[in-house]
Amino acid sequence: MREEFSNVAVFQYSAEAQILKGRLEAEGIQTFMIDNHTIDTDPLVSNAIGGVKLRVRKEDREEALRVLSAVSKFSVDDEGRQISCPYCNSSKVEIFTSVKSVKSFFFFCLSFLVIALPLYMKRNYHCTNCKHEFKLK
Repeated sequence: MREEFSNVAVFQYSAEAQILKGRLEAEGIQTFMIDNHTIDTDPLVSNAIGGVKLRVRKEDREEALRVLSAVSKFSVDDEGRQISCPYCNSSKVEIFTSVKSVKSFFFFCLSFLVIALPLYMKRNYHCTNCKHEFKLK
């Protein structure tokens, strides 16, 4: 009989997925990571292939989501306080990298041509509640 699996989380890098994989396995939930070797080999393709997927068996999905919701995955400042969205005041804020500025795009293209990791990438915050992007001041 063929087993069915379900994605419970997606990450930009495998190191992030590995941390939560360990937490789920500590709870007795068997997990699988998809596309982690591809992204470890070339991190620039992470967004193109949809990131590292953390999967569990369908029957373990609800328990896995419960465990993951107990782990704070949202951004904190240097003092450990949660960062709030300046638009809606939600604490569901995640950090992400962006190549929207001219400087970021230039370094991205240069690193792509010389087959290296980008030297400069702009980091912004994204509110998962109202979908606004912002920088910390």
